[in-house]
Amino acid sequence: MSERVTLLTLARDLGVSRATVSNAYNRPDQLSADLRDRILARADQLGFAGPDPRARGLRSGRTGAVGVLIDQGLSYAFSDPTAVLYLDGLASELQSDGLGLLLHAGTGSKTDAELVRAAAVDAWVIRSLPDDEPAVAAALAQQRPMVVLDQPELPGVPLVGIDDADGAVAATQLLLDLGHRDIAVLAMPLRPDGFQGLVDAVRERYATYSVMRTRLCAVEQTLSAAGVDWGAVPVVECAVNDMDTGALGAYELLDRTPAPTAIIALSDQLALGALRAAHEMGVCVPGACSVVGFDDAPGVSTALPPLTTVAQPLRERGQVAGEIVRALLRGESVATPPRLPVSLVVRDSTGPPPR
Repeated sequence: MSERVTLLTLARDLGVSRATVSNAYNRPDQLSADLRDRILARADQLGFAGPDPRARGLRSGRTGAVGVLIDQGLSYAFSDPTAVLYLDGLASELQSDGLGLLLHAGTGSKTDAELVRAAAVDAWVIRSLPDDEPAVAAALAQQRPMVVLDQPELPGVPLVGIDDADGAVAATQLLLDLGHRDIAVLAMPLRPDGFQGLVDAVRERYATYSVMRTRLCAVEQTLSAAGVDWGAVPVVECAVNDMDTGALGAYELLDRTPAPTAIIALSDQLALGALRAAHEMGVCVPGACSVVGFDDAPGVSTALPPLTTVAQPLRERGQVAGEIVRALLRGESVATPPRLPVSLVVRDSTGPPPR
């Protein structure tokens, strides 16, 4: 056949109706096994791969894809261990309904928002984006089912979160109970502007990442209740959530006079960076400086020394988000579930302050 093969030309070649050929791909239960096998075999001979999935999506109103909007660029979804576990849990839940994932970045650019606005997806999962991210507004404008992991809080949108305040309080109280008072903080980005360094009260107050606002506020309140002057506590913001920026932040903290005897890192990646910086500077952990993280990400239990951290159910949270997406696509009404609990896991990176 010299013309381009379509459902119609294939049907004419086989001497059957166009609907019969369509059923061979879309509703195989409507045909006998022999007839379907004959149609597919002839289609393979003629190089016909099947109906255009875009046209099928227009007819059904579904694309079979769930959009996932993530912070810090697409590569972050594959390089950050916690993001990998979230996505693993999400994908494992969605695949039971034959749904795939379509990743989009929300980095504050106009291009990101335009790509999101044009994305053909059945639903959106928003993961850890700032309050004023344009791509989130673009996703909302599509009026698709939506669920949020962590942040931002959106009216009427289910949010799968953890008790961030409880986790930050537990990490801080552990250090206080060990006797530490010279405590410093390594924070993930407060705003998506690439800033790295010591932050002041104004930047803390106007942070657009709500999770960081919550965790920092919990640390501040716990220290203040113990008589520690929050104004004297150095807080270093890291430009991205990875070990390299965590190490840079720890260099700055450990180079201070006097140096802190403990560092609260508000993510495990930053905490691992702090361990690396301490090792390179000859600072013994925990003998000279204790380090505590947040997440209980893969690998922290085998760090040198094993990291004390706040554990959260990373993969389970992705699964819960997937369950909500499936329910929303079935037309069910879903409320925000209770925040999942966290727990403190004490390992060898924390101990009493040096005498």
